Amino acid sequence: MKKKLSVLLAMSVICVAVLAGCGKSEGPKTINDTKKEETKGSGKLAEKQEMTFILNNEPDTIDPNVTSNSFAVPFLVNCFEGLVTYNEEGEIEPGNAEEWKSNDDLTVWTFQLRDGLKWSDGSALTAKDYVYSALRVLTPETTGQYVNMISDYVVNAQEYYDGKVSAEEVGIKAVNDTTLEFTLKAPCPYFVDLVSMWVYFPVQEATIAANGDKWVTKAESYVGNGPFKITEMKTGESMTLEKNENYWGADDVTLEKLTYRYILDTSTSLTAYEGDEVDGVRMIPSSDIARLKAEDTGFKTAPSYGTVYYNFNCSVAPYDNVLVRKALNLAVDRKEIINNVAQVDGTPAYSFMAPGYVVDGKDVTEGRSDFDLSETADVEAAKAALAEAGYPNGEGFPVVKLSYYSDDNVKKIAEAIKEMWETNLGIKVEVSSAEWAVFYDAVQSGNYEVAAMGWSADYVNPMSFLPLLYTNDVTNNAFYSNPEYDALVDQIKVEKDSAKFADLVLQADELVSADYPVLGLYYKSNTYLLKDYIEGVYMTSSANIYFKNAKVMEH
Repeated sequence: MKKKLSVLLAMSVICVAVLAGCGKSEGPKTINDTKKEETKGSGKLAEKQEMTFILNNEPDTIDPNVTSNSFAVPFLVNCFEGLVTYNEEGEIEPGNAEEWKSNDDLTVWTFQLRDGLKWSDGSALTAKDYVYSALRVLTPETTGQYVNMISDYVVNAQEYYDGKVSAEEVGIKAVNDTTLEFTLKAPCPYFVDLVSMWVYFPVQEATIAANGDKWVTKAESYVGNGPFKITEMKTGESMTLEKNENYWGADDVTLEKLTYRYILDTSTSLTAYEGDEVDGVRMIPSSDIARLKAEDTGFKTAPSYGTVYYNFNCSVAPYDNVLVRKALNLAVDRKEIINNVAQVDGTPAYSFMAPGYVVDGKDVTEGRSDFDLSETADVEAAKAALAEAGYPNGEGFPVVKLSYYSDDNVKKIAEAIKEMWETNLGIKVEVSSAEWAVFYDAVQSGNYEVAAMGWSADYVNPMSFLPLLYTNDVTNNAFYSNPEYDALVDQIKVEKDSAKFADLVLQADELVSADYPVLGLYYKSNTYLLKDYIEGVYMTSSANIYFKNAKVMEH
């Protein structure tokens, strides 16, 4: 993703951010535990600091240099740590780096690592490990899904990927064991936000040299540097994480054992939770959200800088026609999907870029167009657009192949969209599904027509959205291309003035959304379940869930 997939369990976005400067940037505040202030400091720690948490999908891989899959997040942000990380308020804070600075024009960033950093196997971790990891991402054979997050920014990174320069010429240097320096192609005011992404996390060269890409498949070879380490892997069943005694902040980690159980069916996982078999659940059946929220059963809400939408494959007919894409957008009743299908308190989305990034007290999306869309379907306008595209009353329009990944909630929405398009436009729709890995491979390969997707930003900045529709960007699975849009994004990437940045972002959003490259549904938040005797767990607006501050209280 990111290809961050849509979980389609959203509520409204409640995020606030400020433009990153030379020091530290702040993201949106989390709203993870409505009872936190009441319970914090009350009661006593349980004798057993162990908990079980249900994950509803198994990730494609848990290699931070490779994956962009949000299903990997619970592993990546708890078994690894980057130069910076996020605290419970959603703010960037020191991770492996205790401080950082940039030169005046924001093209050279220097990070000072903490003394005595170690890998989970006890060996020393130095700045050289960060250099190795970045170069590994920039090696085509690694197939890093976020390679552009480095290659687009670092001097000679793309050239190294293309085999044109040596490693020594790439703008990532270990000045000494505790000093890491990045030299960028252009000013980047949000670079600290970028290095919070797991593609910048370090991986251990020795374990990869010994195990190849199988290093992530065995507990003994999965060496990380985060607050937890994996001690047992049961493919398709569970993963066991235990406290990493070699983590620099181990003294502040209370939880001793965290077991992730895989249960694909959300109803089954809810039954396990309500039967007190587990302590938490990552995804909740949409039909139960209202009840669980009302009953105060550990229902948690975290703001999300993200959007639920469907991709059109803009490179194939008839979806290469903007009028067709507009007709399909107009024919969808977003209010019906939000209230009666997904059953969430969502906000209708008419653009792929979520609100939630604020500059000088104003959201950058404030005042943007609705692109002739509304919360309910405009059937007459949809039919008119389709007729103008050459398909009056749907005549001659090919059967739409609408695909989605295996998930109960996503299935409901896909079936609702199928009915809306067939009823409102007089066209035929075929719906198909596949497990995430198979589905996503087809999407990345362009082997689809219309596909259920979505995006939860990896870092809180509009630049986490804009590349999704930039020509030939690795994250552009809509295969959309617009030179005017590309030019605006190029300007945004280097703009240091916050007011100009905000203006350019709005221009880019207005331009691209008027081309309807995606079918926006709603802007989302993240929900999960957690027993009230568990304290300290938090989720950021990027849907990263952290257990390093978790505590099990007596109950």
